[in-house]
Amino acid sequence: MTTKHRIPPLQLTQWVITILEYLEWLGLLIITLATVVAVGQEVYTMLMRLEVRLEDILLLFIFLEILTMVGLYFASGKLPIRYPLYIAIVAIARYITIGMKQMPGITIITLSSAILILVIAVFIIRYSPQDHLDE
Repeated sequence: MTTKHRIPPLQLTQWVITILEYLEWLGLLIITLATVVAVGQEVYTMLMRLEVRLEDILLLFIFLEILTMVGLYFASGKLPIRYPLYIAIVAIARYITIGMKQMPGITIITLSSAILILVIAVFIIRYSPQDHLDE
């Protein structure tokens, strides 16, 4: 018993890849739009408060890194490992900045150590002779 309407494996694979590519673009578009909305909300908050705080600037840097990461992916089809690490570094720095007065010293030291580890990872990836590490 054979089916006449069966899709050959090669065509099925290409069809699945095409659908995944469209979903990937849709996801990147949603991330971009959500980031632009978040930037707008943050700017609006600063305008209403009539004050710009260090944590606001750090949050805007996080948004900028996200947009840069999405832009790089759209342009090259590759996502450098360094950009999520940059985002993590700035996010931890922002977390420390916002809550430093209420944090125990050991928490600040631990978070600062996490930043140091991430910076070392960026340094290793950035200056490694292997090109494939930063893709």
